[in-house]
Amino acid sequence: MSCRGSFLFIVLALYWGGVLAAEIPSGPRPAASDETLAEGAAIYLQRCSFCHGLLGDGNGPAAEYLDPRPRDFTLGTFKFRTTQSGELPRDEDLFRTVSRGLSGTAMQAFDSDLIKNGLAENERWAVIDYIKSFAIEFEDPELDPTKNGLVVTLPQERPPYSEALVAKGKEVFEHAKCWECHGKLGRGDGQESFDRTDDWGFPIRIRNVTHPWKIKAGIKVEDIYMRFSTGVNGTPMPSFVDALSEEERWALANFIKSLQHQLTDHQVLKAKGVEGEILDDPTDVNWAAAEPMDVRLTGQVIAAPRWQNPSIEMATVRALYNENEIAFLIQWDDPFKDVTHQSTAEFNPQEISRVGGFNSYVAANGMVPRQLETFRDAIALQFPVKLPEGTKKPHFFRGDSSNPVHLWQWQSDLAEAGTASVKEFNARGWKQPTKLQADDQQQVTATANWDQGRWSVIMRRPLLTDDRNDIQFIKGQFIPLTLNAWDGSNGEHGLVMSLSTWHSVILEAPIPLTVYLYTLLAVLVTGALGFWLARKEQARTGPGV
Repeated sequence: MSCRGSFLFIVLALYWGGVLAAEIPSGPRPAASDETLAEGAAIYLQRCSFCHGLLGDGNGPAAEYLDPRPRDFTLGTFKFRTTQSGELPRDEDLFRTVSRGLSGTAMQAFDSDLIKNGLAENERWAVIDYIKSFAIEFEDPELDPTKNGLVVTLPQERPPYSEALVAKGKEVFEHAKCWECHGKLGRGDGQESFDRTDDWGFPIRIRNVTHPWKIKAGIKVEDIYMRFSTGVNGTPMPSFVDALSEEERWALANFIKSLQHQLTDHQVLKAKGVEGEILDDPTDVNWAAAEPMDVRLTGQVIAAPRWQNPSIEMATVRALYNENEIAFLIQWDDPFKDVTHQSTAEFNPQEISRVGGFNSYVAANGMVPRQLETFRDAIALQFPVKLPEGTKKPHFFRGDSSNPVHLWQWQSDLAEAGTASVKEFNARGWKQPTKLQADDQQQVTATANWDQGRWSVIMRRPLLTDDRNDIQFIKGQFIPLTLNAWDGSNGEHGLVMSLSTWHSVILEAPIPLTVYLYTLLAVLVTGALGFWLARKEQARTGPGV
């Protein structure tokens, strides 16, 4: 299983493209034999050992750069199963994981019906035979969960998704104190620090259950129910079989399903025109009426130090404008409010990118201070300085020498200190440092608040300025827009960040009254012409024809 660090976009394409269809084998499980073990060993060496290691101990050469780390097969501890807490998985559980992968991780899907370089069904069974050979527990028939009746099944009565069922699940969520870890709104903000680790000693971030692309073992209600029922071996996530009834667990699974964010599917942000003042309150009715646009982000892997383990993978943007200014509301989930910045903990990117230097930035090589209060949280809007002609745009990562970009970067530590929290920069490519604009040209202002695991930042600026290094906002024009984001407690600063590709914002201009008048006139003329032609034809052919 080639667990390579890949763009989140690829993982999502696999997941939403039909990975869930790879859950059940098409036929009986082939019997294990010396031949299948030899075939599985060859496949494992070629496709799996880079992450999981030649010895199956999770220490392959790529493991140091992955978060979460690859599974250590020698311990016989598997997270995603349909067996009781602490038990071995069924063969079908392993088949499901190998076939559809684990969303939000480097574990890709290997079903050949889903990806071009996948494995045929018999090949997947062969590699599973070999993987099981790493743990002696699989050799003990007394530990076989299928024979011992330790398999967890779905409830016979499964009421369909409904508001009443969701409401009941919310009561269970609160009664069972799931919020102590996952937060009141499921954003993973119940954790106050990196005080939780897995059985291998690695720090754990509590899952944000509102992001379906980060739910590793499936987003269906049945998948979620199974996690409550089996627990997740090797992690603090317990089994609730003894604490909650089947009915309660099913309701709870439906409540978690209701929290999942439904992504928008457009890449053009419509800035809504309003009369009067634009308020700094993100709950204002005008902000609620503005159309949201979800912007997907992934790790910055273009320049060293390449970052393949970003924390911020989606932000939602809205825009309002009046006759004088434009304002953007940017909201993103972050379980920790990081509002300090230790500049002494930063490093020199040129030093990292030297020959022999690290091109990744993870805990394994001692370079990530994954702890609170080390680096600031931050977000940046990026625009081209000049509107592009046609489809050509600057490079989405800081532009280029011929196509500079304009950055508005908000920083949480400045906001906490009560000073101007947004700085305007210009950039001409990632190889050059960004250039801070002069004080008298700093015209962007911002307000921000963090509440229950979510940042809300409003940045505003006059529509037009007299600075030739600024983007100018003109009604009716498509203006390219990208996002950069930094999660301080994830060790992100400088070029260690997540970023998006180009989207667009357009200031909706009211449709002139003349458009409606011309449309009405066209309808009337067309109708009159049709009536005249009909009468003329009738006169030519005579009545009754």
